[in-house]
Formats: sequence, C-alpha cells, structure tokens
Amino acid sequence: MFGPQSQHGHAPRSHPQPGHVYDVAVVGAGLAGTELAWRLAHGGQDVLLVSQALDHLGTLYQPTTAGVDFPEGSVFAQVQAQVAPDTDGWTFHRHLKAEIEATSGIHLLQSTVTALDEDDDQVVLSTWEGPRLHARRVVLAVGAFLKGRLLIGDGLEEAGRLSEVAYDFLADDLASSGIWLIGAERTAAAVDGAPAYDVRFLTPAPSELDGFRVPRLDRVRMVGQCTPGEHTYASVLTDAARLAADLLGDA
Repeated sequence: MFGPQSQHGHAPRSHPQPGHVYDVAVVGAGLAGTELAWRLAHGGQDVLLVSQALDHLGTLYQPTTAGVDFPEGSVFAQVQAQVAPDTDGWTFHRHLKAEIEATSGIHLLQSTVTALDEDDDQVVLSTWEGPRLHARRVVLAVGAFLKGRLLIGDGLEEAGRLSEVAYDFLADDLASSGIWLIGAERTAAAVDGAPAYDVRFLTPAPSELDGFRVPRLDRVRMVGQCTPGEHTYASVLTDAARLAADLLGDA
C-alpha cells in the first residue's frame, strides 16, 4: 500500500507518520467498518482502518457465502462476484482483504483503541500498544466487542466474537464520557462440530444516538452491530453506505 504504487497502479494518497491526522479513523474492520472505509477512500478521504485483528477483516458470521445477498454496489458484492461460484468464507476473506489493501487512501493498522479524547479540531485515539492516533472524525464499528463476553456451555470468556480481545477499556471510556451503555446478546450457531455460543456485549442506549451521531461526542459516529437493534448483512452494509454519504457530504 505505501510503496511507490498501490496494487491498482495508483500512488497512495497517505504516507502516515507519527502525529499524522487522518480525515476519518474507522475503529473495527468487520462488515460495517470495512465497507465504510472503502467508500470513504473512494470518495477521496484519507482513512485509517484500525482493528485488533486484521486477519479477520470483513469476516462473515457464517463459514460460506452460500445464500448471502450483499447489497449491489458494496465492496462485499464486488468481491463475491470475483470469487463466484466459490463460496468458501476464507477464500472470500482473502480476496476482500486484498481489495482493501489495494485501495489508495486506506491505511490498515492492527492495534486496539482504548480511549477517545476530543480536541477542538480532532480526536486523539489512545491505544493499548501505546502510540496515539489522530483523526478529524472517528467512527466506531466495533461490532460485538464492547465488553464482549462469550458464553460457551458453563464457561465465560472475556472476549468478543471469534475469541478476539474485547474492547473493555474503550467501553469504560465511553461510559466515563456519560454515554449510557446497555447489554445486548447474539447467538452464534454451531459450525463444523464447534458448539454454538452466546455473545454478550454492550451498545449505547437508543437515546444516546441521533442516527449515527453520538451527541455527547461531536466528532464521533457509530455504525453496525455495536448500535442497538437487529442487524443483517444487508442492513449493516446499507447503513455503512449511508454514513459514508453523510461524512463525504460534510467533508
């Protein structure tokens, strides 16, 4: 991405250095975060896509893409068409990640965001690893990872879906900003002999959001599974497209 040329043959727009200020930092590289970052970059924005596990970028909630109907115009639909008729989820993930890596204007970073601090013209993102990140606007797309817990039989793991590190510190930071967080729960079906399990996590109460906006934080938005309500592939990707249009309109 940050060599002389991207895989698409275009010079990348961003060469991040310490203190670099992105147009938008997207925290979480699941469906919503990946779609949002891709659309913002194609709209000319300098985007940081930060996730604590890039090997799971865009990972689906099921092992194959069989029967999945992604919204037309999404990067997920584009990749699905490239790999068809293959429906293997890992093949899909590899092609999706390659597409995002090749998109000029996206800086992929593996790191865990722990806190957000707003200044007059930017947000400073603290990380578990130490370095601070800077962006004019931040979108939280952290899925089922705000204080995520996995309930497997009688055991309880402090982790988000796929047994990744949960965003406990980020959840505590949002609560300290006065945001009322409530409990949510999803069930992950059994796959290939692995048992089903429940995912418990936090989301803002409906009253804490105005559309995608977090009124207590001027420069922060939220999208995807980390917001209240029932979600599907189509709804999450459609919401990401709507938020991208809103942010590009405000740029």
